[in-house]
Amino acid sequence: MSKQRITVIRGDGIGPDIIDSALQVLAKVGCDFEYDFADAGLVALENHGELLPQTTLDLISQNRIALKGPLTTPVGEGFTSINVSLRKKFQLYANLRPVISFKGTKARYQDIDIVTVRENTEGMYCGLGQIVSEDGSEAQALSKITRVGAERIVVYAYELARRDGRKKVTVVHKANILKSTSGLFLKVAREVALRYPDIESTEMIVDNACMQLVMNPHQFDVIVTTNLFGDILSDLCAGLVGGLGMAPGANIGEDCAIFEAVHGSAPDIAGKNLANPTSVILAAVQMLEYLKMGTEAEKIKQALKQVIETGDRTTRDLGGVHGTSDFTQALLERL
Repeated sequence: MSKQRITVIRGDGIGPDIIDSALQVLAKVGCDFEYDFADAGLVALENHGELLPQTTLDLISQNRIALKGPLTTPVGEGFTSINVSLRKKFQLYANLRPVISFKGTKARYQDIDIVTVRENTEGMYCGLGQIVSEDGSEAQALSKITRVGAERIVVYAYELARRDGRKKVTVVHKANILKSTSGLFLKVAREVALRYPDIESTEMIVDNACMQLVMNPHQFDVIVTTNLFGDILSDLCAGLVGGLGMAPGANIGEDCAIFEAVHGSAPDIAGKNLANPTSVILAAVQMLEYLKMGTEAEKIKQALKQVIETGDRTTRDLGGVHGTSDFTQALLERL
């Protein structure tokens, strides 16, 4: 049987450090993968003259699965987000952002376990109709929601809930004001909910959802929503468990998936052995779950839990004084 091949994009800034940490952890837990390394972001711009080289796209197409570090998209006109480009190119319609509390972090809450399922290809981020008037006094953009796109993401959320033994799905929307786009999303979500009588269904307007997440986050289990709201809510959820350093992300399509750290490339601490690799290690855990390697995924989660809970060689953002390599070593010893 041939080995699973995975495209690895080390990324910019702290990316190479934390990806290296994740690969050590995967090796330690017995994952015998073959890796194809590819460039994207600023490092690709330097090496190939473009942010997202064709060779990288070809490797993702070939292996259908990728693990990536944070990428930097230069600010300014002419540069579209590399992440958005990847999601469009490979039709990665579902963005999965789980957050789990680890004892030992400086988070404000305990026992949080929420998954945000965000539609990844439509809505305000689809880039349609972006116009700025010649005198710069007016700007416009279009949001597009399709019945197919809405149904696909809501079904994904309910199937995930059913598969993982979760009890409740909350549809987050703004249909009271955005009657066309958000209205269609909510209408389709209500239709889909009827097919899953075994799962509790609730709906919440996005501004209220933000308040409720801060006041009583334990009422949430699975959140499903559109692109823009999902981007904002998933970062809010990360804040409940200690920040983006604790939050992984998966972008999943029909036959392709990209797993990533969701935080930025933190150029100020790049190469200084200071970064917390937890986000990308948890992204690797998501990758293992996608590959139906639940045993290995669980081992890594438990080892992470122990390291963070005991404060053994943790990084500064977790209240420790150690760096990436010490933290990784503590994990490897437990594995």
